[in-house]
Amino acid sequence: MIKKGSKVKILAGKDKKKEGEIIEIDRSQNRAKVKGMNIIKKHIKTTKEKKGGIFSKENFIHLSNLIIVEEKKQKKVGVKK
Repeated sequence: MIKKGSKVKILAGKDKKKEGEIIEIDRSQNRAKVKGMNIIKKHIKTTKEKKGGIFSKENFIHLSNLIIVEEKKQKKVGVKK
């Protein structure tokens, strides 16, 4: 199961064959954000509280375009008597 913090590989899109870590999941829409992947430019209007400009941020990727990367599981080393 894909969850926050999982290592995944992207199967489709402009970041195909790259690996990254899940930072956010939208279960209702079946989408996830991967750290450093699918970067878009967002134009923000200036307000009293915030300065505007063009910012880069991650966008969502559909879960069908992601696959979990299997990490080698660490075996617990027991002490033999």
